[in-house]
Amino acid sequence: TTEMANQEEAEIQISELDLLSSMFPYEEEFAVTDQLALAELKHYVENESAEVPSSKVQFILNVKTEVPHASMVEFSMACALPFKYPTVLPEITVRSSLLSRTQQILLNSDLKTYLMQNFSGEPCMLSAREWVKDHAAAYIDKDLSSSSMTASDATQSEVTTFTRLWIYSHHIYNKQKRKNIIDWAKELSLSGFCMPGKPGVVCVEGLQSNCEEFWSRVRRLTWKRILIRHREDVSLEGGGHAEIQKQRKFPTLEEKCFDAHGARGNHMDLGQLYHFLEEKGCADIFQMYFGVEGH
Repeated sequence: TTEMANQEEAEIQISELDLLSSMFPYEEEFAVTDQLALAELKHYVENESAEVPSSKVQFILNVKTEVPHASMVEFSMACALPFKYPTVLPEITVRSSLLSRTQQILLNSDLKTYLMQNFSGEPCMLSAREWVKDHAAAYIDKDLSSSSMTASDATQSEVTTFTRLWIYSHHIYNKQKRKNIIDWAKELSLSGFCMPGKPGVVCVEGLQSNCEEFWSRVRRLTWKRILIRHREDVSLEGGGHAEIQKQRKFPTLEEKCFDAHGARGNHMDLGQLYHFLEEKGCADIFQMYFGVEGH
């Protein structure tokens, strides 16, 4: 049940925070900035409350590292753990007074890529800290002017991330939800597909901010269980309309019904789903959803 999954995620978060505080006992290395959220999370785990915590636990990890030709530099990692962490990635922003805005954007996007490729679904705060310790200093000397990136380009490139979300739901039958999914995707210029039935699969792709808006609307509807099974992010240089179109694997968002079988005629033919994904070059996703090699 979601309840159990939530409990488990919350417990993982608490044990990871305990580990961090025992490894970094000094405030200047590790400090929880939102004590209330932490208290809520503990309260939730001890089962005194079925209330899901209302805010994310936030904390700062400071990392000192040596830089060639300079003594020590401090990088500050401002972190927030979404409630579904570690199923989803932590939110981390690394800053240092020695980084230009462009260097900072690049550093943070590289860190996110590293975490995305190596830790889907596992606690990764210590690994993130290690990565910053080992790599962050190199960004201070990165001369990004050679690629003639000005601050405005940097914000430009920060804005254009192409995202594809693979959403899994216990089931999707409700006509209104199915209509919402299609209408919202259209409104937000997202393509992909929705496979109703049990399980329900939704894939949306397009601008990152639009995918996130879509997800925040969809998850607010009532579901027995819904989660992002996998997420793909591609940073687009320049990121114009043509670049985005080039990344798409699906022309529009449509509902795909693969011949149903089963008592209520609601179980989708997963073999057909597999072939459909294979045609679109997404066969590996099948395994993420169903944990088996597709056939």
